[in-house]
Amino acid sequence: MDRIELTQEDITKMEVDAIVNAANKTLLGGGGVDGAIHRAAGPYLKKECETLEGAETGEAKLTKGHQLPASFIIHTVGPVWNGGKNNEEKLLADAYRNSLEIAKMNEFETIAFPNISTGVYHFPKDKAADIAIETVKEFLTNNKFPMKVYFVCFDDENYSIYKSKLEQ
Repeated sequence: MDRIELTQEDITKMEVDAIVNAANKTLLGGGGVDGAIHRAAGPYLKKECETLEGAETGEAKLTKGHQLPASFIIHTVGPVWNGGKNNEEKLLADAYRNSLEIAKMNEFETIAFPNISTGVYHFPKDKAADIAIETVKEFLTNNKFPMKVYFVCFDDENYSIYKSKLEQ
């Protein structure tokens, strides 16, 4: 699908309409990509996030991009992996789908996703990639916006996984 592109880089440097933040429930910053986005966006991001009153797993909320090249940040809370017994797969798909819904509502042409839940939340990377790709492809089939979705991998392992799945 030509509306999906794979890249390996720092998501905080992407010049897109929106980047997706793999946030925790407070939306106030944390480790991994969440911490990197908050640091790069500057202190006003945290102030704006304080007004959002957090988010539940699978939900997504929108803020400005502040000091990032991206105009907006879509904060979504991915599930913590507990062996697949707590609806983790559906919740991960919801995180992608709800982020895409925000992009659609705002007519964002471009959106960049990190590898949600595969870091400290320990979601199996292979399974997470399947869910991400399937959910995005399904959404793009039925919607005009976003016009381009980037899967942004920071590490070699995720990049290799996504590359092999997208080439199938």
